[in-house]
Amino acid sequence: MVASVLKTQSFIIFLILFFITIITSFSRLTVAYGYSELFGKNITGIRVVDGKPSTNRSSQFMFGDVYVIDDPLTIEPDINSKTVGKAQGTYTVASQGELSLLMVTNFAFTEGKYNGSTLSVLGRNEVLSTAREIPIVGGSGVFRFARGYAQVRTQSINQARAIVEYNVFVFHYR
Repeated sequence: MVASVLKTQSFIIFLILFFITIITSFSRLTVAYGYSELFGKNITGIRVVDGKPSTNRSSQFMFGDVYVIDDPLTIEPDINSKTVGKAQGTYTVASQGELSLLMVTNFAFTEGKYNGSTLSVLGRNEVLSTAREIPIVGGSGVFRFARGYAQVRTQSINQARAIVEYNVFVFHYR
């Protein structure tokens, strides 16, 4: 009797795992590059909250500032290469001692097999670190219920422009 119950439970667990495997998929997106322009003629990010009135500006990292972005995502680290989507959202300078951002961003894809789909990113981005990971907390379309992470590397940065490389690894429903 106990053996029969254990076989039945094992079979049910097998079925559950089998169906989860069938309806989920793993994707590694090719590298996408994001461009943030804070000054100049092609501005893609704008400061909407200035932390200066409420914080001590002794920090060189603009602690408390909040930016809204609408950055192009391209397939090469060249602003003139093919655009595959947009990085749209906000980031907040969330550290007094280093350039660390709280990112709340959607990668909205406009080309190829991911056209119309989005990935939602929420997490800490320590900008001056060589490489970092930011959690993928959801998505839509092809990426419905996505979970994973984006490996992020800053290609170049100055006060006016940043070029950022994103390698994305996600599990999602098919």
